[in-house]
Amino acid sequence: MDNELRIFSGTSHPELAEEIADHLGVRQSDTTVTQFPDGETFVKINENIRGRDIFIVQPTSPPTNENLMELLIMVDAAKRASAKRITAVIPFFGYARQDRKDQPRVPITAKLVANLLTAAGVDRVLTMDLHAGQIQGFFDIPVDHLYAKPVLIRYLRDKELTDNLVVVSPDVGGMKMAHSYSKALECPLAIVAKNRVSATEVEAISLIGEVEGCNVLLVDDISETAGTLTSAAKLLRAHGAKRIFAGVSHAVLSEQGQQRIAESEIEELISTNSTPYAIGEKVTVVSIAELLAEAIRRIHLEESVTSLFDIS
Repeated sequence: MDNELRIFSGTSHPELAEEIADHLGVRQSDTTVTQFPDGETFVKINENIRGRDIFIVQPTSPPTNENLMELLIMVDAAKRASAKRITAVIPFFGYARQDRKDQPRVPITAKLVANLLTAAGVDRVLTMDLHAGQIQGFFDIPVDHLYAKPVLIRYLRDKELTDNLVVVSPDVGGMKMAHSYSKALECPLAIVAKNRVSATEVEAISLIGEVEGCNVLLVDDISETAGTLTSAAKLLRAHGAKRIFAGVSHAVLSEQGQQRIAESEIEELISTNSTPYAIGEKVTVVSIAELLAEAIRRIHLEESVTSLFDIS
């Protein structure tokens, strides 16, 4: 790989950054990231990056505010060190669910984050499975938006879990994503209608489609408390589903989420390693490092990345 490319990692997910660097055949660049006693973040880049093509790997997963601020400071450090181009590699984009003004006097924080990244000096963003695709339009810089679907489907096929399968969206908002999976797997689609009781409690109330006697794959972009997935799985079991699997792009599982998955009707939750929180009983992690590394390689070499966006 061209010696002008540099891979940097913040502290949110260094294991993923190391895996990406391994796939690219480059070493991870040396950076010091520490905190002062008052909690302020300090960053120092310990090598010459003048004129280099910089990729900073930093999912803005919990603690979201700390990881986002750390990314902004790393970008500023790289900018002031005369980097030629800075790409923020944000596999999990925090605040993506705050993408619209759905109540009076609330912010559109996803747009604010886009503004902050651009103001800090980011030239390009590489991300994956944004909660709302329109967030790409919040940026005035290029955004390369990848999808976890090829990685998750490869796992399902390798494990021969695609026979007699129905893909299920656990809520109406996930229909588009579920439909793309059902097309790729050439299997039927079903939808669960839900009622959100609170931020952590969800009630599945009805099923559109037929799952009796079938294996089921629930697909969603983000799971945190796992309320949506486990509630849907309970309803699907009541409608005669046999084996129930779940595939999510981003598992940001809290302790409550891990417990719910462990005690649920879900046999296995398959997630990418976009965050370090895809952990727990019944959770299987598949790596997106190769996908991200290929995107980084193509961006660096000014090659087309269109084929990596394919979700048909």
